[in-house]
Amino acid sequence: MQKKIRLAILGSGNGTNAQQICEYFASNENIEVACIIYNRREAYIAQRAAQLGIESHYFNKRDFEGDAVLTYLREKEADYVILAGFLLLVPDNLLQAFPSRIINIHPALLPKYGGKGMYGEHVHKAVIANHESESGITIHVVDQHYDRGTTLFQARCTVTPQDTPDSLAAKIHLLEQEHFPKVIESYIRENQH
Repeated sequence: MQKKIRLAILGSGNGTNAQQICEYFASNENIEVACIIYNRREAYIAQRAAQLGIESHYFNKRDFEGDAVLTYLREKEADYVILAGFLLLVPDNLLQAFPSRIINIHPALLPKYGGKGMYGEHVHKAVIANHESESGITIHVVDQHYDRGTTLFQARCTVTPQDTPDSLAAKIHLLEQEHFPKVIESYIRENQH
């Protein structure tokens, strides 16, 4: 029997995308979520992991800069790293250990509204302030720069003059739920050959 592909999810916040990914792959024969790593102690993602029965582990910024996280990922035999609302820049040692195998989702249509500080509500506020007619999500491979790696997929939604950061966030969230797990799955499939 073929060994399952193991995903490690990195998150910093609420964990809705992480939960979606875990549930999507729960009955998958080829891919499983091995662990969830989070870097903010109070992040709700830890509770979600517990409810889903998935091992989770807290690491601080220094752990990421050193070898602690990489060592843990190797112990868990992770094949891919998925960023689901993870707010630290991925350190070089992880990029080297997982070349083209770290995937992120960004709540805007990159290259617009990307880069340091551009996450969550900050993105939606900027999109609305600039009177954009559309926004969306970008799923991309991670490299050394925030939000710069190869784009795998984009999905769009309309931004209306009535939209607030919260209503836009809700539209984006639906796109994330619909597409993120599927894009992860198809990217992994393409890379297995």
